Amino acid sequence: MSSRLLLLIGLVLGGVLSFVFTGHPEASWTVAQIDDYFLNVLILVGINVILAVSLNMVNGYTGQFSLGHAGFMAVGAYASSALSIWVKGSSIEWLHVAQTSGPVSFLGTLLFGGVLAGVAGILVGTPSLRLKGDYLAIVTLGFGEIIRVVIQNAEFLGGARGLTGIPTHTTLGWTIGFSLVSIYVVRSLVKSNYGLGFMAVRDDEIAAEAMGVNATRYKVTAFVLGAFFAGIAGGLYAHFIGYISPEGFNFLKSVDVVVMVILGGMGSTFGVTFSAVLLTVLNEVLRETEQFRMIVFSLMLIVLMIWRPQGLIGGAFRRFSGGKRTL
Repeated sequence: MSSRLLLLIGLVLGGVLSFVFTGHPEASWTVAQIDDYFLNVLILVGINVILAVSLNMVNGYTGQFSLGHAGFMAVGAYASSALSIWVKGSSIEWLHVAQTSGPVSFLGTLLFGGVLAGVAGILVGTPSLRLKGDYLAIVTLGFGEIIRVVIQNAEFLGGARGLTGIPTHTTLGWTIGFSLVSIYVVRSLVKSNYGLGFMAVRDDEIAAEAMGVNATRYKVTAFVLGAFFAGIAGGLYAHFIGYISPEGFNFLKSVDVVVMVILGGMGSTFGVTFSAVLLTVLNEVLRETEQFRMIVFSLMLIVLMIWRPQGLIGGAFRRFSGGKRTL
């Protein structure tokens, strides 16, 4: 079965599930009602899958080490939220039409946030991705903190108080849909002939450049694509919670996403997807013992680095497929 057919089936299934288990209590056509808590967990799982898959494009497939993913998520969250609030309160006729069109309007705000996050990826990626290793990690970490501090001092975005009044449009269908799209796009790209360049840069950047591969262009492309989907995830998160603040996109948020990528297996789309689901559910299980959550995660990473440094699933498919390049 082709990837496109699987994507189509998944999108249809996500739409059906959203129709059946809608998160909008005012919707009169609800067929069944899932518990709000489980619905919230499922939506958070989908958002984290988008974040993990998009960061894996940078850290896993291209071999870079970014610690600024929360910054791109913040750009997308604030940009899409600000546009939603502005459209909602606008009296301009065509904006009113866009507002009442529902899904079209929400999709536009999400894409707007994703595009702005992608632009931010270009701005930080072009000058900094000539760096490698620890130096790149420090630069991306600094970028994420700059974004957070700028937002914290931007009064028109709520400042340190945060941004309130965000319409809660995110449903299970939107989350599943964008999760599947992000997986499909990243997987299709790295399996294409063009995608071989990402693996070449990851394996040996000097040898890749000697063979004519423009390493900087591939790294910037991966960075921009990862930033775009991080912005989409930020928009979904903002329209799910209804309130965002700068502290929700701090350094620890970037670390959480990095842990998902490392735990699942860098360079394995299925691995990081599984890890995002596992860690999100585990985080909810440990909610009553919040003070021990980071201890459990740290122990998991220590054990993993000792016994399985390639991640939980990373490399498994290569072993069972005769060494062929798979995901």
